Amino acid sequence: MNLFLLAVGPAMVIIVYIYFKDKFEKEPWKLLLKNFMLGATLSVILAFFLSYLASIFLPELDNKSVFDMFLKAFILVALVEETSKYIIVRAAQNNKAFNEPFDGIVYAVFVSMGFATLENVLYVYNYGFSTGVLRAFTAVPAHATFAILMGYFMGKAKFSKHKILYNFTGLVVAVLFHGAYDFFLFLDYIPGIAIGAFISLFIGLLLSRKAMKKHQNNSVFKI
Repeated sequence: MNLFLLAVGPAMVIIVYIYFKDKFEKEPWKLLLKNFMLGATLSVILAFFLSYLASIFLPELDNKSVFDMFLKAFILVALVEETSKYIIVRAAQNNKAFNEPFDGIVYAVFVSMGFATLENVLYVYNYGFSTGVLRAFTAVPAHATFAILMGYFMGKAKFSKHKILYNFTGLVVAVLFHGAYDFFLFLDYIPGIAIGAFISLFIGLLLSRKAMKKHQNNSVFKI
C-alpha cells in the first residue's frame, strides 16, 4: 500500500495544484478525470504503437554512443510520448469547456499525469521505494513541466488564427525539453553529465511558472 501511495501520490499532488491554479473558471471534474484516464490508457497505447513505428526506421541503438542516445532520447522517448499526449489534448481543444487559454495547461497536465502515474507505478513496483522517492522529485515533475509548456501553446492555439503553428510549437517545445532531460540521463557513463538533466528541468520549471502566470493574467474570466 505504501508503494502504491508513493507511486500515485506525486501526480495527485500536481493535478490538485494545477486545478487550483485555474483560478477563474474551473473545468468539470468528470472531464478532467476522463482526460486523466485517457492519459493513463490511450496515450500509453499510442506511445507503444508510435515507438514500434519509430523502431522500424531507426537502427539498433548502441547505449554507449552519444548520437544513438540522442536518437533514443529525442525520438524513441520524447517525440513518441509527447505526441501520444498531444493527440489527446488536441481532441480536448474541441470541447466547449475548453474556453480560455489556461485550459490548455490544465488538460495537458491531466493527460500527462495519467501517463506519468501508470509509468510511475511500473517503476516503483519494479525498482522499489528509493526509486519512487527519486522520481517524485524528478521524473513526475518533469512530465508536468513538459505538459505545462505544451499546454501553454495549445491554449493559445484554441483562440488564435494560427492554430496549427501554436499547436505544433507546443509539441516541439515539449519534445525538446523532454528529450534534453532524458538525453543527459541516458549518458550515465559520462561522469557528472546528468547535471544537464536537472538544469534543463530547472529551466523548464521557471518557464512553466511564467506560462501559468501569463495565462492567468490574460484570462477572459478575470474580474
